[in-house]
Amino acid sequence: MGKYDFKMQRLFLRHILADGARIEADRGQANYLMNVLRLKDGDYVLVFNGSDGEWLAKISSNSRRDCALQLMERTRDQTERNDLMYMFAPLKHARLDYMVQKAVEMGAGSLKPVMTQHTQASRVNLERMEANVIEAAEQCGVLSIPEVLAPQPLKDVLDVWSQAQPGRKLLFCDEGEGTDNPLMTLAQLKEAGPNPLAVLVGPEGGFSDEERQELRAMEFVVPIPLGPRILRADTAAVAALTVIQATLGDWR
Repeated sequence: MGKYDFKMQRLFLRHILADGARIEADRGQANYLMNVLRLKDGDYVLVFNGSDGEWLAKISSNSRRDCALQLMERTRDQTERNDLMYMFAPLKHARLDYMVQKAVEMGAGSLKPVMTQHTQASRVNLERMEANVIEAAEQCGVLSIPEVLAPQPLKDVLDVWSQAQPGRKLLFCDEGEGTDNPLMTLAQLKEAGPNPLAVLVGPEGGFSDEERQELRAMEFVVPIPLGPRILRADTAAVAALTVIQATLGDWR
C-alpha cells in the first residue's frame, strides 16, 4: 500500500472508483477545484469514497465552471474503519464542528451524540456533522469515513447497551473520579485483553449526580479521569481520545 501524499489535494466522491473511470464533478466540487483551489486542466488530485481506496485523478476541464476527473491509478488500498466509538453530549455550532473534526483526526470509527441532563444543544444537525467528518477525512488522509449515528438520550443508550454493543467497554470520562491519572485504569484494561471500546464525554456542565450513579452501576462502564484540571468538553474529547489511542488503540 502506498504512502499518503501530504502535498496533494484530496476530494471525497460519492461514486464507485475503478481503474479508468471518468467522473463528472458536481457544481460544488467543480467550483472548489477550479476556483477555490485554482487548479487547471491537466492537474492532479487524490480522490476517495470510503470503500474503494484512494486514487490519483487527472482534471479535465474547458472552463472554470465544470470539470471531470479521470482516474489514473490506485495510490492506497482501502483500510478498515476503526472500531472505536466516540459518544458525546452535543455542543453548539462551531465548538461541535471542532470536536467532530478532532474525533475523526484521532481515529474514531463512529460518532454518536447522546442527550444528557445538562446538554446545552437540544438538536443535532447530522448533515453538518457528516460534512465536518468528510472535511476532516479529506484534510487528514483518512480513507474510512467514520459513521455518524443518530442522537439518543443517555438512558436509552445504557438500557440496551449489553444487547446492542455486546462485549464493548464504555470508558466514562468522569470529572468526579477519585484519581487524576487515567493510565492505571487503562493499563488494567490492557492486561485484561482486547475489547471493543467506546468513550463517553459529557456536556459543559458535567454529568448529573443521577447520571454518574447510573453509569457507575453498569458492569460494562469503566470510569476514567482526565487529569487534575477541569477541561472544556471539546478539549476533553481530544484528551480522552489521545490517552485511549496511545494505550489501547492504534497508536501502540
